Amino acid sequence: MNRPSAPADPFFDVPRTVAPTLEGPVELPILYWRTRYLNAFFLVDRSRVVAALAAAGAQDLEPTCTWRGRCLVGLACFEYQQTSIGPYNEIGVAVVVAPPGARPRAAHWLELLTGVDGSRQAGFYVLHLPVTTPAACAAGREIWGLPKFVTPIHFGLKAGNVAITLADPTHQGDRDSAIFELGGTLGASLPAPASSLLLYSRREGTWLRTAVNVRGAARLYRGRSLRLTVGASAHPMAATLRGLGLPGAQPSLVVTSDRFQSRLNAGCPLARR
Repeated sequence: MNRPSAPADPFFDVPRTVAPTLEGPVELPILYWRTRYLNAFFLVDRSRVVAALAAAGAQDLEPTCTWRGRCLVGLACFEYQQTSIGPYNEIGVAVVVAPPGARPRAAHWLELLTGVDGSRQAGFYVLHLPVTTPAACAAGREIWGLPKFVTPIHFGLKAGNVAITLADPTHQGDRDSAIFELGGTLGASLPAPASSLLLYSRREGTWLRTAVNVRGAARLYRGRSLRLTVGASAHPMAATLRGLGLPGAQPSLVVTSDRFQSRLNAGCPLARR
């Protein structure tokens, strides 16, 4: 499945299990050998974030990583070139949250840069997660309960020029009806680490905590030269972006990488508090 021929690598040499899906069996963790990404981070009014979580049925989660009444919201755009379930593109809009029963705290900002061991609390709740292949969609929905749907995604990132477009699945050829476009030109940057991720999701009424082990190198940019344009789409993801106040918004920070590798592990049920 597009696995590159290379010497054994301890990062990927981990025990595997198999999970069934409607699109066929999936080995866990899912392995990502070659990935490009652009992550844009916005500061959004807390009341808008709370409303978005409630609309998604995730009112048990508490937004964290706040600054002057605004919360950190990420727009994560991935081009997975070589993976154990085949190549695909993905875009997620996600909120930084604390798990059910935990209180937000200043230390959660630092946790975003740490590993994903059992003591970490700050993670991401994904509000929408479009992908480009049925296999990736089935795995996300059935194994983790993630809000995936299938639609075309154009990942344009070349020589500092950004042109990323997410199509509406019911109006795929209509640019005016796109869910969004993110465009502009990246300027000067600084080196940054590629940080491991923690995801919270709910499957069949049970909260899951999922660790994503990451390695690689990234670049950090000021995001003011990019702009998010939300199209005329009536899709729920477009409605969420409007509810968050993101049409026309410029990200505060942007992180990119073309040297990103990861392991998406099986989720673990959260202990009741």
